[in-house]
Amino acid sequence: MSIYDIVIHGGKVIDGTGNPWLYNDIAVKDGKIVGIGKINPNLGCRAISAKERVVTPGYIDMHTHSDQPLVADGNAESKVRQGVTLDIIGESQTVAPLQGPVLEEYIAEHRRRNGIEADWTTFTGYFERVMKGGISINVASGVSPQQVKRVVVGFDERPASSKEQERMNQMVTQAMEEGALGLTAAWHAKGPENPEEVVQMAKVVKGYGGYYGVHLGSEGFDIMEELDKAIRVARETDIPVHIYHLKMRAKSNWGRVREVIQQIEEARREGLEITANQYPYTAMQHPWRRLFPRWVQNAPVSETIAQFKNSAFRERIISDPEFEQYVNEHGGWEGVVASRFDTADLKPFEGKTIAEIAKIRGRDPVSTCFDLIFEEGIFVYGVHHTMSEEDVKTVMRVPWVSIGSDGSALNLNFPGKPHPRSFGTNPRVLGKYTREEKVLTLEEAIRKMTSLPAQVLGLRDRGLLREGYWADIVILDPNTVADTATYENPKQYPKGIEWVLVNGAVVIEGGDHTGARPGRVVYGPGGRYS
Repeated sequence: MSIYDIVIHGGKVIDGTGNPWLYNDIAVKDGKIVGIGKINPNLGCRAISAKERVVTPGYIDMHTHSDQPLVADGNAESKVRQGVTLDIIGESQTVAPLQGPVLEEYIAEHRRRNGIEADWTTFTGYFERVMKGGISINVASGVSPQQVKRVVVGFDERPASSKEQERMNQMVTQAMEEGALGLTAAWHAKGPENPEEVVQMAKVVKGYGGYYGVHLGSEGFDIMEELDKAIRVARETDIPVHIYHLKMRAKSNWGRVREVIQQIEEARREGLEITANQYPYTAMQHPWRRLFPRWVQNAPVSETIAQFKNSAFRERIISDPEFEQYVNEHGGWEGVVASRFDTADLKPFEGKTIAEIAKIRGRDPVSTCFDLIFEEGIFVYGVHHTMSEEDVKTVMRVPWVSIGSDGSALNLNFPGKPHPRSFGTNPRVLGKYTREEKVLTLEEAIRKMTSLPAQVLGLRDRGLLREGYWADIVILDPNTVADTATYENPKQYPKGIEWVLVNGAVVIEGGDHTGARPGRVVYGPGGRYS
């Protein structure tokens, strides 16, 4: 007689705590783990043998940009094939609030980049939209403080008035009550220009039990000032602070990441709850917008792109010392790669650096960069080679650093040459850095992908293999698990991830996607449905 939906048997279980593996069987029923121990496989409607395999909790990706890709393709192929069962979306741009010029810019960008019409303005609207077609992984979101400010104040970086601050706080309140996990920010160089505004919004989030996730800023020459502003939020609000993709940009800064770690350690000794995540690569990805001075970054795209043909506009950029700094922090013209063009004449340049394109065109790199942006009609997406391998390993060894891809849930038809992190982050940690280079033990690597992010997010029913927890489960081959995606050929799925269950349903079977879409919205602590 079958009393369980699924019994996973015969595998080495790594439960997510960091404890050593042990042999155990796992019983699943109605989406939850209902038994762990020695269980007769015949008691399941389905038995899955994990002999000579490792069984782990599903991986929680702490930092992603899957908001629009999940609407475009709910199968979330590049993520679930890595063993990822929960994507946390939201950073500089979040799915809500969307009003006025912010809505117009959001719609224009994603109509072009993802073929999606954004027909929502709130978190509730987005969650309903993404669940309408179903998704193969779970999803949760934060709310961006700079987006909230742009809705209320506009694109001017002036301080908000007291009435505007009150409205901003009300928007954050609405976001938290609709299910946002916390405040999730991506600042430009030097961090927020008006940090008190962030403190006020963080106090609202703290009241709902949320956290403050933050991309510090330049992550280069100004990183200590940026870090101080993040620590200030923790100190003045007592909110947990989580730092996105901890790194050090620019070759002349390599090795200084130890100073950043030391500063965070001092804050933790003070009693401030500060953690971080990282991706296991020496290159980053975002639009070329971040190459330019803050006055360019802060302006609406609709008012900026056409100006790149204007000689006076170009001269103003070139004469601004921030331009040289930011290009340097992105790896210089030899490190900045064009990862995607939608304009047919520019397609041959995908995967080439600005320096290489400049040589082909017979132009200098600065003019080439300006020309390409104008011709493409949007800030070009780029991969930027700017970090050191030794710094990546240094950060990875820190116990309070989890794993987050900063990538998206894509499929093989996604245009251009996206960063390989969207296809290979977790298997890369498990293969290259764990099995091959032994930077981590397997148990520690799994902890950094499961219970540690669950702890940061305040999730009490995911991130561990425990009775009563949702059955987000991965079965992998520890001898073969590896990423196959490269910078030259990024759209390649990993190997060694053989089975993935999401909420008790099999999504990956024998390495193939079943088409199942059992994913759910994971609401924050203040959400009406949490």
